[in-house]
Amino acid sequence: VSTGNGCGHTLLTPHSGTLSSKNYPGTYPNHTMCCWRLQAPPGTSLLLAFGDVDLEPSEHCAHSSLLLADPQTGTAYGPYCRNSVPAAPLLVTNSSTVTILFNSTSHRSGRGLLLSYATSQHPGTHYTQEYVSPDPPLTMCFSVYCPAGCKDIHGDIWGNPSQGYRDTSVLCKAAVHAGVIADELGGQVTLSREKGITLYEAAFANGLHSKRGSLSEKRLVFHKACDDVLEVVAFSASSWWHEVDALGQDRAWVAQRAALSTTGHSWAAEPGTEAAWLELDLGTRRNVTGIITKGSSEQHDYYVTSYHIYSSRDGKNWRPYRGSSGQEDKVFEGNANSQEEVSNAFIPPIVARYVR
Repeated sequence: VSTGNGCGHTLLTPHSGTLSSKNYPGTYPNHTMCCWRLQAPPGTSLLLAFGDVDLEPSEHCAHSSLLLADPQTGTAYGPYCRNSVPAAPLLVTNSSTVTILFNSTSHRSGRGLLLSYATSQHPGTHYTQEYVSPDPPLTMCFSVYCPAGCKDIHGDIWGNPSQGYRDTSVLCKAAVHAGVIADELGGQVTLSREKGITLYEAAFANGLHSKRGSLSEKRLVFHKACDDVLEVVAFSASSWWHEVDALGQDRAWVAQRAALSTTGHSWAAEPGTEAAWLELDLGTRRNVTGIITKGSSEQHDYYVTSYHIYSSRDGKNWRPYRGSSGQEDKVFEGNANSQEEVSNAFIPPIVARYVR
């Protein structure tokens, strides 16, 4: 729970989360406060990672301060500001409840604060293994726990899921872009640091834009449990467009033309259709971990900007996809033009034969 007028980007879940002061990383406003109350599951303790604490220095941190309290043991940490920073970037508590209080008076400078937390079940970054690849240069494989709420933190990512990311990218934000974790939950990711490449191409994926980046010495490549392309046995649709062009020639924008690799025109619903749908038959029940969409640039600049997903095991009973939150039907962000591919991950995956 967060209260007050000084709260910035905040996402709190029982197992992990991310929080920041208002305007971060811009200068935080005068005369504001925010109180975050963190509550982990019983039997676990909270670990807090100080990403950035940049509050204007003052005697006893009187102008701006960050104070942490453990109500179960009565222990307090801080106050912190620029001339009184945390002794270590990671604070290990012995409590499942922590209160974080940030306040400011009149001041001129300071980015504010950025914190993340996880429970003792997920103790942050740790290296699971390191090994030298058969061919130089060195490849290092490691595992990291990313907290919930990394999608909207400040920082850039360069690259895309297929080729990897420039090693200067914000790691957990790149993990959301790559579709290996859901921003609403966070989670464990496995990746390797490999040889860099000349150019990192930008992409839009899972609601995040990456940037086009130049040569770097190393790159981050995320490991996915499943990344195979599923074969679609048959396509069907609510309707299709029967186009008659200016020369009187017929063109059928039928469902069968919806496959991603199809050259020429694609599928399109009949113009003016409400709630149009496209259906994929995978032949048998499969584990579906994501979808890639692209528009049709064949004479027409057509693309789908947003969509819902439904799945079925028998083709009769349909279930809406609600994602990791499970509260309401998820709206996926689609394409912004007809040329680029956009990928969205299903976390958790869909187990079905039919996807609509």
